[in-house]
Amino acid sequence: MGGADKPGVPVGGRPMRDRVLDAVADAEPRVLVGPEPVEAYPVGVRTTREEPPGAGPVAAVAAGLVLIGPEVPVVALLAADLPLLTGEAVSALRRELTEGTADGVCFVDDDGRRQPLCGVWRVSSVRTALTAVADGRADGLVGASMRTLLAGLSVTELPWSGAGPPPWFDCDTDDDVRRAEEWVR
Repeated sequence: MGGADKPGVPVGGRPMRDRVLDAVADAEPRVLVGPEPVEAYPVGVRTTREEPPGAGPVAAVAAGLVLIGPEVPVVALLAADLPLLTGEAVSALRRELTEGTADGVCFVDDDGRRQPLCGVWRVSSVRTALTAVADGRADGLVGASMRTLLAGLSVTELPWSGAGPPPWFDCDTDDDVRRAEEWVR
């Protein structure tokens, strides 16, 4: 998207990042991993950055978990470019996790691909997986893939059966943003 602050791109008149944060409005704490905080971030959202900046999603997960205390048993790992994510979708993920024994639950798209950054996870399982990845790679977490992080975890895949567009739809291109705009009208 031409180097733009992708999560800050508006869909339906609101930055995608804010739409994602709204979907977890009842979460405490809410943590955003990314560039330096700006005044536009919602009040009460904690911010941090992966080390080194740009080190990838697994390093971002680790940075975010630093701000999550031991009293928090479940974390939603959500990409900041999911403008169609809703509280209803997050509730469906939480219900599935609560009712089962898996380490995490994530949506699966229509082609059967896991959407690990549109899921909820047991914090203790993610912390254990992060340690295993860091210990098993010369570069630690830098550049590690979500597939590598989740390889040893039990994951329940949840197809979207709710009303409306798929909550896992992410905006990587201007065309994706236009498509999301059409859905939110």
